[in-house]
Amino acid sequence: MAKSKAAGPKGQQPEALATFAASARNNGRKPKEIGLEATKATAPLKTSPALKQDAATKVLREGVLGRKQGADAAIDKLPDRTRRR
Repeated sequence: MAKSKAAGPKGQQPEALATFAASARNNGRKPKEIGLEATKATAPLKTSPALKQDAATKVLREGVLGRKQGADAAIDKLPDRTRRR
């Protein structure tokens, strides 16, 4: 029988980009509070798979075709904890 996922970040690894961003803000060193298990601040961001697929498709099409396909706008629709707003 499949186990249901626990709510929250318990048991998940920290998101890599969250760790890199925190390290960049800490003079290139991983902060001590970031361990092997995700916290609310480092848990993966919930994102629509359709939005991710659309952005990835547009990025790849731009690379292949060599012309704008709307990748920047699609990427801007995705959540990004490293971008300061």
